Amino acid sequence: MSILFSPLKIKEATFKNRMVVSPMCMYSSDDGFANDFHLVHLGSRAVGGSALMIQEATAVSPEGRITHGDMGIWKDEHIEKAKQITDFVHTQDALIGIQLAHAGRKASYQLPKNGARKIAPDKENGWQTVSASPLPFREGEPAPIALDATGIEKVKNDYIAATRRAEKAGYDVVEIHAAHGYLFHQFYSPLANERKDEYGGSFENRIRFLLEVTEVVREEWPDEKPLFVRISATDWTEGGWTIEDSVKLSVKLKELGVDLIDTSSGGNVPHATIPSEPGYQVPFAAQIKNEANVLTGAVGQITTAEQSEVILKEGKADLILYARESLRQPYFPLHAAHELNVDVNWPLQYERAKI
Repeated sequence: MSILFSPLKIKEATFKNRMVVSPMCMYSSDDGFANDFHLVHLGSRAVGGSALMIQEATAVSPEGRITHGDMGIWKDEHIEKAKQITDFVHTQDALIGIQLAHAGRKASYQLPKNGARKIAPDKENGWQTVSASPLPFREGEPAPIALDATGIEKVKNDYIAATRRAEKAGYDVVEIHAAHGYLFHQFYSPLANERKDEYGGSFENRIRFLLEVTEVVREEWPDEKPLFVRISATDWTEGGWTIEDSVKLSVKLKELGVDLIDTSSGGNVPHATIPSEPGYQVPFAAQIKNEANVLTGAVGQITTAEQSEVILKEGKADLILYARESLRQPYFPLHAAHELNVDVNWPLQYERAKI
């Protein structure tokens, strides 16, 4: 019996298998709007057999975007096209999630095709960024403004409004993006947070902002729908955030009603040394799952059905998230089922190619 193709129920959502398309920036939006590219991109992976597609980092405010090409959900007008996408995904017996995001100091960058360099606030497609402290991500880049009480309250309200829109648009899962050096990671990591107030200093203070936002999102998001949080389990840098910190944070997130910890790593400082290799982040998902007693998702250079099956059988994670592999193979789950000799339903239109 394949665990990879066994169902998993979280709240009232049933995942038909354990295969998830990880959220990945497409840099293809104008003013935050989804378009036909996003419909085809996410829709084709639903056709391909994944249980859940998590939409790319979707900004809760214009200043929360990484680039001016990022998707957004900061105004009601964004809902209509998003609803078309969610409706199509649901026709494929699949679920769709949205990753609500704020990039903090890692906002206001050029598109990758244009060099991915920081854009100064007074330049075209640039804006003033915010963070926990006025520390730029890279030396020489324009510094962010440290969020004051008013700014922190605005972010909370932006997440509340975005969560309401996500519900109207028909998403099945909300994931709060608190990884990869973006705003919440900038608060909880001591490498980016030099504050002296109730949001800085101690571990409890540094995680406060994420917990406060998680609490209001959970209150706004329907009880029957799952809530995920993506974290960076380690900064991979001495003096930074650690896996032990992540376990303690995950316990608190679970107490607030978070259903799964999407376990990634790094991204908070440019000089981190990351030992990238197949499955290199899986041990973090396993430790959080076992020590915090919470469901986890494993991500990072997981590229085969056999590798995925082993991770699940060894109890190291509950869901497997595929990023680059899902870009290379939109129909990866169908190939994986064949590899594991599992009989799964193919889309009616494609059944003739099953054998």
